[in-house]
Amino acid sequence: RYPGFWRMLIVAMCTALLSCLQAQELQGHVSIILLGATGDLARKYLWQGLFQLYLDEAGKGHSFSFHGAALTAPTEGQQLMDKALETLSCHQDMALDHCTELKDQFLQLSHYRQLKTAEDYQALSRDIEAQVQQEGLREAGRIFYFSVPPFAYADIARNINSSCRPGPGTWLRVVLEKPFGHDHDSAQQLATELGSFFREEEMYRVDHYLGKQAVAQILPFRDQNRKAFDHLWSRHHVERVEIILKETVDAEGRTSFYEEYGVIRDVLQNHLTEILTLVAMELPYNVSDTGAVLRHKLQAFQALRGLRKGSAVVGQYQAYGEQVRRELQKPDSFQSLTPTFAGVLVHIDNVRWEGVPFVLMSGKALDERVGYVRVLFRNQAYCAQSERHWAAGQSQCLPRQVVFYIGHGDLGSPAVLVSRNLPRPTLPSDSWKEVEGRPGLRLFGCPLSDFYAYSPVRERDAYSILISHIFHGRKDSFITTENLLASWHFWTPLLDSLAREAPRHYPGGAKNEHLLDFEFSGSQLSFSQQQLEQLVPGPGAAPMPRDFRVLKATYRESPLILAWAEELIAKLANDIEATAMRAVQRFGEFHLALSGGSSPVALFQQLALRHFGFPWAHTHLWLVDERCVPPTDPESNFRGLQAHLLQHIRVPYFNIHPMPVRLHQGLCAEEDQGSQLYAREIAAQVTNSSFDLVLLGMGDDGHTASLFPQSSTGLDGKQLVVLTTSPVQPHQRMSISLALINRAKKVAVLVIGRMKHEITMLVSRVGQEPKKWPISGVLPTSGQLVWYMDYEAFLG
Repeated sequence: RYPGFWRMLIVAMCTALLSCLQAQELQGHVSIILLGATGDLARKYLWQGLFQLYLDEAGKGHSFSFHGAALTAPTEGQQLMDKALETLSCHQDMALDHCTELKDQFLQLSHYRQLKTAEDYQALSRDIEAQVQQEGLREAGRIFYFSVPPFAYADIARNINSSCRPGPGTWLRVVLEKPFGHDHDSAQQLATELGSFFREEEMYRVDHYLGKQAVAQILPFRDQNRKAFDHLWSRHHVERVEIILKETVDAEGRTSFYEEYGVIRDVLQNHLTEILTLVAMELPYNVSDTGAVLRHKLQAFQALRGLRKGSAVVGQYQAYGEQVRRELQKPDSFQSLTPTFAGVLVHIDNVRWEGVPFVLMSGKALDERVGYVRVLFRNQAYCAQSERHWAAGQSQCLPRQVVFYIGHGDLGSPAVLVSRNLPRPTLPSDSWKEVEGRPGLRLFGCPLSDFYAYSPVRERDAYSILISHIFHGRKDSFITTENLLASWHFWTPLLDSLAREAPRHYPGGAKNEHLLDFEFSGSQLSFSQQQLEQLVPGPGAAPMPRDFRVLKATYRESPLILAWAEELIAKLANDIEATAMRAVQRFGEFHLALSGGSSPVALFQQLALRHFGFPWAHTHLWLVDERCVPPTDPESNFRGLQAHLLQHIRVPYFNIHPMPVRLHQGLCAEEDQGSQLYAREIAAQVTNSSFDLVLLGMGDDGHTASLFPQSSTGLDGKQLVVLTTSPVQPHQRMSISLALINRAKKVAVLVIGRMKHEITMLVSRVGQEPKKWPISGVLPTSGQLVWYMDYEAFLG
């Protein structure tokens, strides 16, 4: 008679039965082995985290044993471990006698053992099995926490896999601390080694910032406030995102680690990048679905635009070099290039975030200790009344921002702050409480009363939270192999480009003043304040190569611009734009002939991404030379031009003039007369067949364009465009001739890289012998020749 009632009763009974079965399945004995139990990390954080786990889980059906392990001999190791355990404490809400009771229990369950050999691991496994059997328990699982240097991972992993794996039906969880490699290749190697011993679901890579309460609240905040905030969380409303971690301490005592890793590897590649993905990723339908969260994080990685050296600014506090020389016993002449400060500009190329700058910054010896994530929204309101009439904290003209305040700073504790002129957010009331404003306290330009401000009901240490997640098998707070490699793939090119970059020196603390302020334009980041050049170095301050900037000289009796590669490219791009503007003002159009190959790629990117005022609508683009391959071939110069320049600029398609290497009869077929066709096109559109600017390179055999030594065409005579033969594949080429090059109003020769040093020195001494060295035949009849050369090509 009551089918609905019986249906509800059956569902309730099934749910209760399932809960009982799950509880029964979870119950059992858990062994936790802390490797590196006598080290700093264990002493400061991990033992307290394990004790907190015991406080949280004691009496809930599990039994525990805690094994502190290290290479230290048993007696000394036990003494060191006992000293670390003395400092364990309970939360202030717990009664003192109850805390004392639980602490005594934890100490009785915690034992030290030396783990060095496979036999030691076998003995540990036998002891665990014997204890479980003796006490009539079921073994639920084992946790191995690697608080050891990464070079020790492989041997430990091999011993665990061969000698200390639990039996069937029992889980194994292996916890790994950063650093997870030094670059993409080393991370891949480490991942491959560990993957040969453990399954992906068994590995938990710790980034302790994912356990920070404000960071852990980012995804829940976005999920619980989808309706109010998701439409605002995009390029249409967000002005920029700042992810900041500042420290007042320096690297003294840790310079051996810092010399190997530096601030980008230590902080940005892991902590700040992980936070970035939490802010930027698309929300899965169910944020409790660990697999979906990890997939969406990976998609965020894949949308990150590649970094260039111009995407970052780096600094080093002044005392660092002396600390390195002292601690690592380096000679007085040693100069470290390791950055202790970095600001990086990141862009995400997807529909949600296109054009929004993400600013990542971290450094040591700064003016304050603080960490936060700040989402600053565009403010398109204008208030007709003056500021004194604005509604306190609610006026639409006040800044609009959401801040996940990680800790320290003026606020001193974790918090979530939302401007009151934004919707009131929803946070879980059982774990977050609203806090009142504090008189005199201002954050991000506003009094605290201008925010809806929330702080944790109970502050918890990040490691305690993560250890709890490990115990419960929650993987969403940890780094998967796939995401790790994606992160290194993103950061490694920037790290390589900065490897020889001298960082800006700063005094440290409040004395830094505005020395480290930076600003961004497009995808370029630069310090706001130009550093004064030191013409006469002080005592012990030998000038470094990077202290030299753009120099002007002569080479082969023509102007020579000397600089490091990045500055050289910027100078050349500026000069090309200035030439273009003058030509358009005088004649209404600008004719630019561009070489192919790898050397001008950085120039193309610079022009595309930095020169928004370039008169592309009035510019004609010609090719200096082309390989006789289809335009879709990776070897095609036109394809390279398309990939690095044309697709990023607005140039009329009829102003683009590719060389006609593919016509009726095949590639560069004589009977097609492609070279004559290109010459007629130039003569028809370029006054006097005189390009406004021709960009050339110089090969290590002295060739330029596709004019090679001993070429039968192009080095003499009046023909403007010729077919030539290259000594390397693809052999067939089309090229403009020396005669046409020398008609140009301006010729720029770009020479970059140490590999060009030998030919650079040789060509500096020879006369005008184009049959031997075609580049020596470049001498515009009535135009100007300018050499653009980097220090590596010039100095070797």
